[in-house]
Amino acid sequence: MSPASTPRAAPPTAAGTPAAPGTPAAPARRPALDWRIRFAVLALIWGFSFLLIKVGTQAYAPFQVTLGRLVFGTAVLAVAMAVKRVGLPRGARTWGHLTVAAFFLNALPFSLFAYSELTIPSTLAGICNATSPLWGMALSVVALSEDRPNRRRVAGLGIGFIGVLTVLGAWQGFSGLDFGGTAMALLASLSYPVGWIYLRRTLAGSGGSALSMTGAQLLLGTAQLAVVTPLFTTMPRSFPVVPLLAVVSLGALGTGLAMLIQYGLVAEVGPTTAQMVTYFVPVIATVAGVTLLGEHLSWNTPVGALVVLAGAALTQSRARGGRGRRGGAARQT
Repeated sequence: MSPASTPRAAPPTAAGTPAAPGTPAAPARRPALDWRIRFAVLALIWGFSFLLIKVGTQAYAPFQVTLGRLVFGTAVLAVAMAVKRVGLPRGARTWGHLTVAAFFLNALPFSLFAYSELTIPSTLAGICNATSPLWGMALSVVALSEDRPNRRRVAGLGIGFIGVLTVLGAWQGFSGLDFGGTAMALLASLSYPVGWIYLRRTLAGSGGSALSMTGAQLLLGTAQLAVVTPLFTTMPRSFPVVPLLAVVSLGALGTGLAMLIQYGLVAEVGPTTAQMVTYFVPVIATVAGVTLLGEHLSWNTPVGALVVLAGAALTQSRARGGRGRRGGAARQT
């Protein structure tokens, strides 16, 4: 839905799953698959995450879908940590900050996307996710004193929000739009940069292993949902196979495997190139929703999405020779 982040840049996530801080070490040997293939696989995984959320919520409560996603995502990270012999981070301070990060980067946005798709199409949820870089740029101006926007990035922010209004059909008075579901999807996309900026201000440069920190972050997110879910849901009486497989895939692929792929991309080609996957996610989410779920697509949805992506791309640009770091979506999904 998240939809990994490093202290230097917080690469964006689709229903994505930004990871914890810690710059991954360069791989010891050349990966078997070319980075372009892994880039494409990552875009497909994150793009289909919104479809998987929609299918999962057809049989299970949103909190149950989110809990399942985190359980299976954590399991994949745990296996990777065991294979690489990486342990969990130490220190109460680190675990305290990761608890906050787990809420804003995992528990909250994953739950909001799941609830939003009860009333809005998966295509709209995927497009709302693409607004994360816009929120990130706006928040970084306030929260990161070293990250001052240039004219191009300010223009991108304005263009991006014009795109959002186009997607929502503002000139029609937002008729036919479920306000609650759309608001939850937009809040989910806002939650990601809040978490990225928090990590940057608290744990950037901590020196911890990215895999270790992210494994701990997902574990904490799972614990948070494990507490909340029984309070607001009841145990399902049956476990339909297709929705169950959707939840398993959402966690194992869309959260766990996607993080591991992104680590390799950031280490090999850098966060700037790796973050470009963000701009393919809403396109794939839209194609998947229309072709596989039969969702209706008005002309303003794809047009507005293109405007959103153009604005988001501008917010990530810098004047030639500019210095400083991105605040919010240098990002995962």
